[in-house]
Amino acid sequence: MARYEKEDFKRNMKLRLNFNNMMAQFVGEKGIKEEEIAALAQSIEAAEQAMIEKRKNGGMDWRDLPYNQEAVVDDILHYVEEVKDQFDAFVVLGIGGSALGPIALQQAINHPYYNELPREKRGGYPKFYVADNVDPERLAYLFETIDPAKTLFNVTSKSGGTSETMSQFMMIKELLEERLGKEEAAKHIVCTTDAVKGNLRPICEEEGYKSFVIPAGVGGRFSELTPVGLLPAAMAGIDIKELLAGAAYMDQLCQEENTYANMAYMYAILSYIAMQQGKNIQVMMPYADSLKYMSDWFAQLWAESLGKKFANDGSVVHAGQTPVKALGVTDQHSQVQLYAEGPFDKMIVFLGVDQYRRTLTIPKIYQEIPSLGFLGGATQNQLIQTEQMATEYALLKAGKMNMTITLPEVNEFTIGELLYLFEVATAFAGELLQINAFDQPGVEAGKNATYAMFGRPGYEEVKKELEARPQPEPKYII
Repeated sequence: MARYEKEDFKRNMKLRLNFNNMMAQFVGEKGIKEEEIAALAQSIEAAEQAMIEKRKNGGMDWRDLPYNQEAVVDDILHYVEEVKDQFDAFVVLGIGGSALGPIALQQAINHPYYNELPREKRGGYPKFYVADNVDPERLAYLFETIDPAKTLFNVTSKSGGTSETMSQFMMIKELLEERLGKEEAAKHIVCTTDAVKGNLRPICEEEGYKSFVIPAGVGGRFSELTPVGLLPAAMAGIDIKELLAGAAYMDQLCQEENTYANMAYMYAILSYIAMQQGKNIQVMMPYADSLKYMSDWFAQLWAESLGKKFANDGSVVHAGQTPVKALGVTDQHSQVQLYAEGPFDKMIVFLGVDQYRRTLTIPKIYQEIPSLGFLGGATQNQLIQTEQMATEYALLKAGKMNMTITLPEVNEFTIGELLYLFEVATAFAGELLQINAFDQPGVEAGKNATYAMFGRPGYEEVKKELEARPQPEPKYII
């Protein structure tokens, strides 16, 4: 029996949400009163019912990912075992959710200097890279770092029309075919895309590329637990079965009917009330380098899901809360001054860890210097946890709302929990805001403008609109 199948392991790995410091009882008048939560009873009940209905009617297919992918996981693991020894490097070509999730998971689970380790210390898996921007310098430098002829490229785009990803793919396809020939080059490309729609599906079939499917009802920022995230994770030796088991466990926890005991719902409710109070910035501050890029992944999830001009009834609301990334203890020395003494427009979310995977003891030297000697004999584990607690206290003392999510340790199970917790919390916040948390019209507007400027067929009207835009005033250009 795998450890993630044991009930005692699950209980021991359960995340904790401590929201004491969100409450007025602790932070004073700028905090949240229990009466404010009680006053939302009807809205909370309506949101809970909407979550149930949408899941039942296929409006939240991402919620079933922990349960319905046994065959997909087997296919991924078989493919990885078959090809991993053939390549020195594995490169994800993707952007947004197709890149941020794989980066966050790699940083969380694997050695922080993974690519610098000898292959045997990487478990025999290839080096791992994500090409998530079209800055020409970055891609050129990647080609100088890897040998494309010894690299497997994972092209990830549900539509197959993502300009950034597909431009990279087109260059890499040509490069590989020039060096290796068409038949051999096809072995160096694996696609993750829609089952039937979009540009990549017919390309895969015509070129003979191995491919994995992104479920039709799962949007990009909710796709980390599909092959979008599972394939890159497995290619780096991450246990994707345990990851999904952690998500399944959190799904069970998120069905708790008592609002005060439902982590995801409580996270959303507190964030919603904070927004209503004018706290339109949410700072996420992990106190573990392993969780650093969870903030990046969360930033897209929260911003793209909740930042909406229109409510469901068509009224203009300009909803949303700006996510900001910070890292403890690094940003204690760059941002916390603002958080403690600046305006009351923020709520802070700490990500803490009970048990780090390494322990380092500070030597007992410089005892004659009191300002240094006190550290001797302590561990850096104690130091980082104490600094987190001290920052929480400083914000509490300043009357600034903050809450803490604690992982017993960082592993595939707890990261699966964390990903799923944030996804459910985001969806529930969308219901409270009465907006559509699953579209992104603002993103599409920018995409359409890019297509028009490059002369893509079908975007002629958008191009005319762009050409008619106000021209810059020279006096405003210095």
